[in-house]
Amino acid sequence: MSQLTLDDLRRILETSSGVVEQTDWTDPATLDAPFDDLGYDSLALLELAARVQQEYEVRIPDDAVSIMKTPRLAVDYVNQRLADR
Repeated sequence: MSQLTLDDLRRILETSSGVVEQTDWTDPATLDAPFDDLGYDSLALLELAARVQQEYEVRIPDDAVSIMKTPRLAVDYVNQRLADR
C-alpha cells in the first residue's frame, strides 16, 4: 500500500467503530469537518491510528491524534509519514 486514501480512511473508521456512520463521504466539506462533528470520538481516532499502523506499517505516535482532527489532516499526516520512511 503506497498511500492512504479517503476511501481507506472511511473503511478503517467504519470497521473500527463497528458502525456505518451517516457521514456523506462524497461531500467535499467532509474532508475538513472535525471528526467530533462527524460522530467519531477520541477512542475511534486512537483505533484508527492503531489500524493504520498495522495495515500500512507506519508508526503513528499517540499524540498525533491531536494533529489528525479532520479526514484531510489524517490522510495528509499518514501520507507524509509514509513518504518519510
